[in-house]
Amino acid sequence: MASHNLVKLKIEDFEILGYSVAGEETVIAMPQLDVCFDIGKAPDQVISINNVLLTHGHMDHAAGIAYYLSHRQFCGQSPGRIFTPANTLLPLREIIDAFGRLDGTKIPAELIGMQSGDEYQIKPNIIIRAFATNHCRGSLGFCVLEKKKKLKEEYIGLDSNAIVALKKKEIVIDYPVEVPLVTYLGDTRYDKFNKYDFITKSKILIAECTFIVEEHIDRAIAGAHMHIGDFVKMLEEFENEYIIVTHLSQRTFIQDAKKILKARLSKDLQKKVVLLMDRSNRFRQK
Repeated sequence: MASHNLVKLKIEDFEILGYSVAGEETVIAMPQLDVCFDIGKAPDQVISINNVLLTHGHMDHAAGIAYYLSHRQFCGQSPGRIFTPANTLLPLREIIDAFGRLDGTKIPAELIGMQSGDEYQIKPNIIIRAFATNHCRGSLGFCVLEKKKKLKEEYIGLDSNAIVALKKKEIVIDYPVEVPLVTYLGDTRYDKFNKYDFITKSKILIAECTFIVEEHIDRAIAGAHMHIGDFVKMLEEFENEYIIVTHLSQRTFIQDAKKILKARLSKDLQKKVVLLMDRSNRFRQK
């Protein structure tokens, strides 16, 4: 489907493809994790992604879902999986069925309803976790986490033969850990997200700040979006290594937004934060 020229970011081993302008389109894909946060108008670059994580049903975030499914069928791909707030399951099914009747063929779809706290394994060592956001009824954010096992401290430094010997004795030498890789807040007002370690400690945070001008606070409240004041407060509570700002209002130019962020953020936060739609973005690789 004709869509915008997606922005490309490289963060360590992760590539991020996306476009996000408030009221126009939001779609953010991470191919290495095989996830797409929201679908926007379903640009061709994201059709091969197998897991779509819809945060809510607003058109600028979800309009392309039928095309995504139909085009995968046309290309001989599996339907993929659509993770969506549970309250959107019925209207999504109705939309997909209606497009199928219009197209003259049944469009296969695997729709998975999610509620806050739900988890789903999408790869042997990768899970997604949903959490409630403060935007519209049922709206969710998503965190992608890696499951690992870590060697217990008392066994660190042992050679491989010693480790094998312990395993033969059925001694448990490790314990499970979760590594939060990326958190996507979707559209949301400020909320007490700092109660979730998997959000505050995610390597990458993708967060909206729709209204970055001080005078637009009433617009932020009316639309249940993030305002610069709460956005800065939130980031100061978090420990993320990289922060990508999305969903900027069309009322604000990128250069103006960059100046405001520079004035409002500490020097440490300035090093972590980029605007997705700033096409000169270059994260300093660690």
